[in-house]
Amino acid sequence: MIDIRLVRDDSASVKAALARRGVDPAEIDRLTGLDETARAEIGRRDDLRAQVKALSKQVGEARRSGDTALAEKLTARSRGLGDEERAQNAVAETAQEEVRRAVLFLPNLPSPDAPDGSGPDGNVVVRTWPDAAPTYADAQRVPHWETGAALGLLDMERGAKLSGSMFPLYRGVGARLLRALTSLALDSHADQFEEVRPPTLVLTDTMVSTGHLPKFEEDAYHVERDDLWAIPTAEVPLTSMWRGDVLDETDLPLRLTAATSCFRREAGAAGRDTRGLLRVHEFDKVELFAYSTPDQAPALLADMVARAERLLQDLGLQYRVLDLCPDEMGISAARTFDLEVYSPGVDQWLEVSSVSWCTDYQARRANIRFRQGAGGGPVLVHTLNGSALAWARIWAALVETGRQADGSVVLPEVLRPYLGGETVIPGPG
Repeated sequence: MIDIRLVRDDSASVKAALARRGVDPAEIDRLTGLDETARAEIGRRDDLRAQVKALSKQVGEARRSGDTALAEKLTARSRGLGDEERAQNAVAETAQEEVRRAVLFLPNLPSPDAPDGSGPDGNVVVRTWPDAAPTYADAQRVPHWETGAALGLLDMERGAKLSGSMFPLYRGVGARLLRALTSLALDSHADQFEEVRPPTLVLTDTMVSTGHLPKFEEDAYHVERDDLWAIPTAEVPLTSMWRGDVLDETDLPLRLTAATSCFRREAGAAGRDTRGLLRVHEFDKVELFAYSTPDQAPALLADMVARAERLLQDLGLQYRVLDLCPDEMGISAARTFDLEVYSPGVDQWLEVSSVSWCTDYQARRANIRFRQGAGGGPVLVHTLNGSALAWARIWAALVETGRQADGSVVLPEVLRPYLGGETVIPGPG
């Protein structure tokens, strides 16, 4: 969340920054009013506490001097003020919670380097690969769900039979392809990123720390009996591994990677791109995550983007990198680069990675700090996260791009070691 002190000290700059994300300046005025009310209520509570404390001291002095009558009189007054203080404390806590909830719903301040603009048209294509766009044959213009069904790789009907629509079921080589992609990615990141296998069900506080709650509750799967949430991304548990802790600057940057299933209701996307693997409720993804100092963050952001790009190049998929405008970024991000692959069978650019620098927004929610080597008190870390990569749409693009005229599919050579030495899925019949 953003720093409430910045709202107090320079609300104009906060309004200007968040206006780039489509936030109404009236929301900041509302927050300022709530904060002023809360601080006033806290002041009244603290004044009552001070009076109770002073009376307690006077009671002790009266008893030591043997003035029992005065001691009892002061005690009665202290009890009355104590009741007032407890009632006022409840008022103050309610006011503080209103401030906290208002802050939790506000997005991060966008980086000044993020491009101006609104909506998808405001995003800037910073580069494409390869330089010359490939030419696709008719055989590659077949949607992945048709090829997947014909070759026994993808069974959306049985997935729906088990769990409902938009839950895919992979079979045979289709399932092995997912495993191969995950192994390839984890191996490629092992040089600098520690592999973690976190839980896929997490506490409410864990979801709040990343910004997924409370704002995006409708997009999350909630196990109400246990008050646990199915993770929408491994970013969620990785962010909270050091929640409430203080790291040493010498430990930073701290790089982590995890392969997990991810669960999203996609409540706001009903009826959009629901065929095949274009939009699903469950998918596998390899996540990159880092805690850093502010100075380390820009280089880490560039490295994460580069790692995702190298994987796409190794897989031979046409892609582009987008620099997102502020109102297209996730709530926690200050700067985001999306990677989209071109999938010829559906003739669409499909987002397969989103790499974000969240500055101290998540760390403030999770209270994660580091001790500076130069001395001084602990300060908040910066967090970064990115997909490298999310597999459902990669799977779709590979099957479409690799499809041959005879209906077979040729997979990238880089996957051969993970596919038992085979890179060709035979055609039907």
